Amino acid sequence: MTTISTGRVSGIEEGGVTAFKGIPFARAPFGPLRFAAPEPAEPWDGVLEATRFGPRPPQPPMFPGMPAWDPAAGLDCLTVNVWTPDPGGSGLPVMVWIHGGAYRSGYAGLPTYDGANLAGRGVVVVTFNHRIGFEGYGHVEGAPDNRALLDMVAALRWVRENAAAFGGDPGNVTVFGQSAGAGAISCLLTMPMAEGLFGRAIAQSVPSMLFTPAYAARVTEEVGRRLGGGSLRESAPEALLAAAEDIAARVIFGDPGRWGPMGYAGLAFAPVVDGEVLPDTPWSALAAGAARDVELVVGFTKDEFRLFGSMGAGRSANLAGALETLAPAGAEEVYRRMRPGASDGELYEVLMSDWMFRMPSALLADAHSGTTYAYELTWSPTDTFRACHGLEVPLVFGNVGDDMATGLTGGSPDLPKVSEQFVTAWTGFAATGDPGWPRHDPATATTRLFDVSPYDAEDPEAASRALWSRTGFPVIG
Repeated sequence: MTTISTGRVSGIEEGGVTAFKGIPFARAPFGPLRFAAPEPAEPWDGVLEATRFGPRPPQPPMFPGMPAWDPAAGLDCLTVNVWTPDPGGSGLPVMVWIHGGAYRSGYAGLPTYDGANLAGRGVVVVTFNHRIGFEGYGHVEGAPDNRALLDMVAALRWVRENAAAFGGDPGNVTVFGQSAGAGAISCLLTMPMAEGLFGRAIAQSVPSMLFTPAYAARVTEEVGRRLGGGSLRESAPEALLAAAEDIAARVIFGDPGRWGPMGYAGLAFAPVVDGEVLPDTPWSALAAGAARDVELVVGFTKDEFRLFGSMGAGRSANLAGALETLAPAGAEEVYRRMRPGASDGELYEVLMSDWMFRMPSALLADAHSGTTYAYELTWSPTDTFRACHGLEVPLVFGNVGDDMATGLTGGSPDLPKVSEQFVTAWTGFAATGDPGWPRHDPATATTRLFDVSPYDAEDPEAASRALWSRTGFPVIG
């Protein structure tokens, strides 16, 4: 049992560490607080038995076959989870995970995100839920944009206030996250209200998508039409969820003429560059000197889009349209020179990998003026998924027996070996600021390549990096 800012909590022994689950870090963001900035959690009397994850926020299944969100589980979704190897100790590095899920799905209780293995390496691991989809990113008149990012700031403030109660050092906090979680971290690096809440960051597969307020308002208009003009604030979460999913799949996806790049991604929500919560794009803000005191690891997987292509999301017949809508001028020549003899489908996969995650990550490393380390996961355990999006997540957590790990790797015998590379690098960075390879310099772009036998290389994606450096990733509007 330990005492935190809002009361006493008891945990449970798991995997040789102590876990505390489902601790409120803010009040339930529904009822009178719906679409509002998060409010601090209320204190409680007695002892809170923190032994179960809190409810998921409203969301569709992250992957086909996953259970649907159940509103009966409750809406008190702003909760935090902690794994500590020494709840009575002090001074341990703290690692705070921000989950991915295309800004529309995901939750901290996913088995892949179990923090016991990482905590066993001498760090305090924190995961948390935050609002996603329309609840977290939808534009609502009179409400702040980027409520998901505000939830994250609230969670990080909770960590600063309470890390010591779990043996952690509130002055040594590393945020790490993947996909939408990495995109959120790139935003947190630029947000004045997040300054000082973490000193290190690991951004895994940073997405390129950011919206203008006007674009986000257009999405809201479509949601309103699906709801028949009713009040957004009074609509049931499940109704908003269904409307948003229908819009993403039936209106936005496949219509780049009207929705721009999102016609290829099929996403209805992303962080909004509103000039208040999020003042600028991460690439511009970092280039101007933001977060220069934050040490950063940033990277991607070699075959990012392979995951989505294997799920039927690839549309090779529209390579020409994708090049015109997404890529800098002259991209087709560059890609065909990079991969002579490749089919349109193969080039489409490379283009989408670059646009969605690889080059946003590479250019973020270039823009950061502080200490930076770059990496690329090149390990390709199966022909189906190769080094696909999300492959490194179970590797980072050391959860090699997890369904996600075995599914993406086919149970490769090299799985524990490659995972050990990530666990050692990530925990080492959290403890010392050094992941174990040379720093990134835009002039040489030295990159750690994670494979069965890891090695360092200069600018392994030079052609793509040079191409996308011409235009970067402007706000979608």
